[in-house]
Amino acid sequence: MLTIGPYEFDLPAVQAALSGYSDGPMRRIARRLGAPYALHEVVLDKIVVQPGKLQRQILDIAPDDHPIGGQLMGADPKLFAQAAALMAASGFDVVDVNFGCPVRKVLGRQRGGYLLSDPATAIEILRQVRDNVPDSIPVTLKMRRGMDDESESERSFFRIFDAALDLGFAAITVHGRTVRQRYVGSSDWNFLASVKRHAGERTVLGSGDLFTAEDVVRMLERTGVDGVTVARGCIGNPWIFREVRALRAGQLPLDPPDVPEQGRIIREHYELAEQAYGERQTTRQMRKFGIKYSELHPSAEQVRDAFVRARCRADWLAVLERWYDPARAWPAPRRKSGPGDLVAAGASLCDD
Repeated sequence: MLTIGPYEFDLPAVQAALSGYSDGPMRRIARRLGAPYALHEVVLDKIVVQPGKLQRQILDIAPDDHPIGGQLMGADPKLFAQAAALMAASGFDVVDVNFGCPVRKVLGRQRGGYLLSDPATAIEILRQVRDNVPDSIPVTLKMRRGMDDESESERSFFRIFDAALDLGFAAITVHGRTVRQRYVGSSDWNFLASVKRHAGERTVLGSGDLFTAEDVVRMLERTGVDGVTVARGCIGNPWIFREVRALRAGQLPLDPPDVPEQGRIIREHYELAEQAYGERQTTRQMRKFGIKYSELHPSAEQVRDAFVRARCRADWLAVLERWYDPARAWPAPRRKSGPGDLVAAGASLCDD
């Protein structure tokens, strides 16, 4: 069991907060395929507290989208705490603090991963958030293993990490790359193991280089972390949670979903997005998902190009009818093996 505050999850693998991706439709699809918990894409504190359309979208949570974590990013402790309190009051089950985003624009505004280089401000944010969120709502933290590989960065990491534990944070997710690495190079799983040993009984989740169900199981076994957050590995592959469940139950690895099942889930994802955004916005919003879903198709390049060309609902449905026809005898689907091409997919990730 993975425990975060009062919540106990029967699978130690959850869907991470993914900027530009982990919206309501994506989270609901992941839940239907086995994810026990999912996080909203990271949002700025100032947007949460500013009345308007964006605020309403952020705070509008579907009844079947619980438990849900709301991940926040900002630089001012008071504004950060105000936004955290509003998210808790609006129905988020967990409030998550982002000290991990490595995007240059974020760092330049002293948000996200930048705060790992400013422990005093980081700790003040943690303190004010915990003080302003009701005790019944768990508060969690997402961080990378430091700003860089220097020893001072590691000291700052543990200063912030220990402060979060002392303040009563329910769980801390640690990504095994530094902020300076961004998404280049390997995630340091040895560092995750040392962090878990340091934390003892407190809940630690690992992140980084989790692209297959086998990766998830390996991280759990090698590092001893209590759970993992799956980020890039679940974009276009929500079946990863079902596959992790099978491995954890001692079963042989599941085959990737066949083409008709892929089509059924993609169609359901599109319909959920259309309910949320309307037809015009949905085709544009779903293009990046179509690119990632196509990676499992035996004709991946052709399907990818077809999704890229889709400009309206009719185009999207035509892609599904042609390339996911359940009456056709399709070759075996492809297996996920790595991060894929998120740049081409229009990613603006702040996780994994």
